[in-house]
Amino acid sequence: MALLVQKYGGTSVANLERIQRVADRVAESRRRGNRLVVVVSAMSGVTDGLLRMAREIDREPREREMDLLLATGEQTTTALLAMALHARGVDAVALTGAQAGIVTDGTHTRARIANVTPSAVRAHLQAGRVVIVAGFQGQTMGGQITTLGRGGSDLTAIALAAVLRAARCEIYTDVDGVYTADPRTEPRARKIREISYDEMLELASTGAKVMQARSVEFAKKFGVVFEVRSSFHRTRGTMVKEEAKSMERVVVRGVSLEKNQAKVTLAGVADRPGVAANMFSGIARGGINVDMIVQNVSLPADGKRGKAQTDITFTVPRDELSKVKRYLEKFRQTGGARQILFQEGIAKVSVVGIGMRSHSGVAAQLFRALAKAGVNIQMISTSEIKITVVVDESAGPKAVRAAHREFRLGGRAQKR
Repeated sequence: MALLVQKYGGTSVANLERIQRVADRVAESRRRGNRLVVVVSAMSGVTDGLLRMAREIDREPREREMDLLLATGEQTTTALLAMALHARGVDAVALTGAQAGIVTDGTHTRARIANVTPSAVRAHLQAGRVVIVAGFQGQTMGGQITTLGRGGSDLTAIALAAVLRAARCEIYTDVDGVYTADPRTEPRARKIREISYDEMLELASTGAKVMQARSVEFAKKFGVVFEVRSSFHRTRGTMVKEEAKSMERVVVRGVSLEKNQAKVTLAGVADRPGVAANMFSGIARGGINVDMIVQNVSLPADGKRGKAQTDITFTVPRDELSKVKRYLEKFRQTGGARQILFQEGIAKVSVVGIGMRSHSGVAAQLFRALAKAGVNIQMISTSEIKITVVVDESAGPKAVRAAHREFRLGGRAQKR
């Protein structure tokens, strides 16, 4: 009997009708002889609703209580799915993340998994039950409930698949796989049949909403092959796996767009060792995710020779800008910078592909395509398999379509 781990996202369990459909799919798989661990998210919209209620009570609620509140969303879905399976004559048991053995560090609202001790899961499987686990949550060694951040149910599923050595991990969502671009932005986008961990990780971290980046990173570390597929259709999805030599034939695998970004520029920062480290260490302590960073040495404020200064520009998620402003204002007042500028309304466009390692001229090709489309580039960042540019948010969709067309990503599903 094969052991499968299945994860169903919020849209897959959005209401009672969809929970019933998931129960039908799980029951069918169980009748085929599979042993099943099913990880579920909160019903679509529930987490956002809980967040709104919390902020109506307290504009800045404590993170410990937020975790306690948000964890109830997944627990509700877990219990309802178990009940639906009972009604179909399937022996099932619902477990919280803590009961399933998900042990985390103490970082509330974005905890990291420290260990997985699934003794209870194994015992229920041995007894012939389908195990339904609440995703997105765990518990510290001290008994504190924690949550794993947005998309954390993916991480729960991958972690359980790794420790249980499941034959397969299936991530069910509202799309039928990973596409070369978001079909809502580029209608000619096509489904990718197989993609490497590294490519999936870069796409997930630069705006593709199919998978949480930390989940892909975890899967790569422990060698968990997983499939992203639709809970509404029976078609095969996209396999995410180790890199294969044949994958290098595709130079660019996909294009992603990440909106809701902000740009911060510090002008007149002292150009000496330790200044940037001190500034970014303070930002990191606030739990703020900094992405692209560009530094340029500039002349002193008076334009004369003297102590060198530098300008530092970086990007952050727009919803974290208020925290950045509070910290950097203190940094400026203590002489850390002459001036600080903030810009909202920007987006990041990325092209990703392991084929870039063995092909030159990709950056130039991208820049020409964007110039031809009339898209101005504000910042550039590159890695071995990714090129990211910052553009005006309003120009983001146009940039995606231009890059998608330039690298000829439309058409049939990509093969190995």
